[in-house]
Amino acid sequence: MSSWFEERRADKAADAEQRRKDREFESTLRREEAREAKKERREEEAQRRRDKANRRQARAARREKTLTPGNVYRKGTLALVAASALASLPAQIMHFVTISVMLLPLPFALEGAAWVMNAGVAYADERKLPAWVRWLLRALALSAAGFAAWINYDYGRHIDPAVGFGLAAVTLLGPLFFEVRQWVTTLSVDPGERKRRAEAKSRARHEKRRAKHHKEVVLLAKRLVSAAPFGSLGFEEAFVAAWEIFYGTSTPGMTPALHAQQLASRQSLSTAMDEANGSPISARSRLLQRLHPAPSVLVSGLGSSQVATQVPPASEKPSEAASKAAKKGPRTKPVPPVRRKGDTPRFHPLAKVAAADTARKIPAVNGHH
Repeated sequence: MSSWFEERRADKAADAEQRRKDREFESTLRREEAREAKKERREEEAQRRRDKANRRQARAARREKTLTPGNVYRKGTLALVAASALASLPAQIMHFVTISVMLLPLPFALEGAAWVMNAGVAYADERKLPAWVRWLLRALALSAAGFAAWINYDYGRHIDPAVGFGLAAVTLLGPLFFEVRQWVTTLSVDPGERKRRAEAKSRARHEKRRAKHHKEVVLLAKRLVSAAPFGSLGFEEAFVAAWEIFYGTSTPGMTPALHAQQLASRQSLSTAMDEANGSPISARSRLLQRLHPAPSVLVSGLGSSQVATQVPPASEKPSEAASKAAKKGPRTKPVPPVRRKGDTPRFHPLAKVAAADTARKIPAVNGHH
């Protein structure tokens, strides 16, 4: 019986210990969950603050970008232009409607013509069209605006002269402000952008001249580009290949006729310089001089290069030689020189190789072109 009570007490103690551990675990779990929830709330609050700061910075950047002097000037000018159009249209409408209702579209046509011509000036500046195109568009815009200003003045002077002058000034100031805005925009273009536009214009002009002067080569180059996979062959590489197909050289601009003319010009220049200087200066002439030297170069003394000289020595005193010949009687025929083996030096083998190479490169060595 006592053992049962002891076991009962042990079970109750074990249950109490288990309940204590469960409560401790639940308390620890609640603390961890609270800590995690607090950490998440702190992170969310920090993220909201960061997002708010980012939005504030973005608004400041947009405001700074929008309120730059350039943007204020451009947008302000457009606002003035719109105000000018709105102020000048009612007087024109009243003027033409009092004449006939059928004339109602005329005010819109006049104002539209002035603004379309001004937009044409801006487009001509962007496309770098000739100056006379821009000035023609300006003249048309001024004509339309001037006629509209005269109509507004005529309508307003019946009310009060100041009203007439005011309407005329408002009508003219709108196109004038827009034209000044276009001038400022054109003059304030980035130099790098201006340079890029000039390069693009020069490139287009060069391509136009190339297509005009070398029509067949350009056509073949375009066919080569279209035949190759997309992006694998550029037009310049295709043009060089097409030029080589047509003329046999990879140097654009050179043709067989030009190569022949270049070779002939070099040969003529070499010959002219040789004649002017009295000595060969070209490689061909120097090589020919070495292969076939003059006798004065070979003869260095009596019996030094030949056993029997082939050239009689020149007399230092011709008068004495003539008097001696007259005393001896009639002149006898001289004995011809006798050639012996070894009396002239042999050419080096390298000279033969050089002569053959020169003859192969320059056909003029062999006596023909």
